[in-house]
Amino acid sequence: MFLESKSDAFAAFKKLARRLQNTKNINIGSIRSDHGGEFQNEKFVKFCEKLGILHNFSAPRTPQQNGVVERKNRSLEELARTMLSESSLPKYFWTDVVSTSCYVMNRVLIRPILKKTPYELFNGRKPNISHLRVFGCSCFILNNGKESLGKFDEKANLGIFIGYSLTSHAYRVYNKRLMTVEESVHVVFDKVDRRISQIPKIRAEEDEQSISLEKLEIFAEKQPVDSQKQPIEILQQSELPKEWRILRDLSVDNIIGQIKEGVSTRSSISNYCRHTAFVSEIEPKSIEEALKDEKWVEAMHEELNQLERNEVWFLVPKTNEMNIIGSKWVFRNKLDEDGVITTNKARLVAKGYNQEEGIDYGETFAPVARLEAVRLLLAFACMSGFKLFQMDVKSAFLNGYINEEVYVDQPPGFEDHKYPNHVF
Repeated sequence: MFLESKSDAFAAFKKLARRLQNTKNINIGSIRSDHGGEFQNEKFVKFCEKLGILHNFSAPRTPQQNGVVERKNRSLEELARTMLSESSLPKYFWTDVVSTSCYVMNRVLIRPILKKTPYELFNGRKPNISHLRVFGCSCFILNNGKESLGKFDEKANLGIFIGYSLTSHAYRVYNKRLMTVEESVHVVFDKVDRRISQIPKIRAEEDEQSISLEKLEIFAEKQPVDSQKQPIEILQQSELPKEWRILRDLSVDNIIGQIKEGVSTRSSISNYCRHTAFVSEIEPKSIEEALKDEKWVEAMHEELNQLERNEVWFLVPKTNEMNIIGSKWVFRNKLDEDGVITTNKARLVAKGYNQEEGIDYGETFAPVARLEAVRLLLAFACMSGFKLFQMDVKSAFLNGYINEEVYVDQPPGFEDHKYPNHVF
């Protein structure tokens, strides 16, 4: 929903809440927003109290507490900016670009855990994407009775595709002749990209790059054979007769391999061969699948050796009074800058999602380095002439001491055969 001003936020939210209630029988339990005046006002308070909606607010100047919305807005803005730049349309089409971006993302973006698109999760069926078209492409709209046509007048107008209708099964097209936006299903899309014609033509001399080998052989056969003379020198293309020059006409279907991959050099191939023999290219989905591959077994042994070397745990008998946390394996393939798998990484993690805040733990922390701090460090190192070294940390452990006793199940697939019922 697009708003002309921030004051329209309450009306849009009220319309959305009623639509969800009528179409999907969904009652909103809680919403989250910042402390903006368009959200924190008397209308919102009365409406939320009437429907029993809990209104949560993020802390001031802390957008990361509302990270889901902020990340979605960023994705839509980046897509819209890219589509506007690619189609060379003016910025006042931004609403159509954002609407099209959201329309496409809901139908093609697959959620990583659920393996379904948002459209499928919301409507319970897979979307049909056969009608999707390239934003900003040229098309022709049928002039079906809006204005009187003569016998020899054009029946279609040239237009620009700017999105999909949200209220009907139709395309939104900008009519270049009438300078209006229309919604119609009688649209024929131009298969030829008109923007290619805007590219300046290459000179004919540069276009004529291939030489007919057959005519070169005929040219050599016409020369008198003389063993005392030097071998015939192959003439440059500019020295050949004009009628012998053959223009190159290559089809994309005749090109072997992917054009966007670039040229494969010997160094890149050797880098690929260096890792391929020692890593697995498949990420297992379960511990049973991982135990069948020796590469992943080796990765799991390396993770367990790190835990034993740092004396993370020790085995104790299990009792009924213990609150035991489960454990599971997480398998990931590490890639280099060329997308080549270099390492099989197996992480042993605790199933912390079955713990309750305030009962099993107080606060959680994730120490990470901000990108701004890294940039500041690099800039200061360049200015002062410092020498920096890069290292790879395989395993990181908390520096603090745990005052409570924590019990964790033995790693799946690596239980102690002497004490299978013990816990760490």
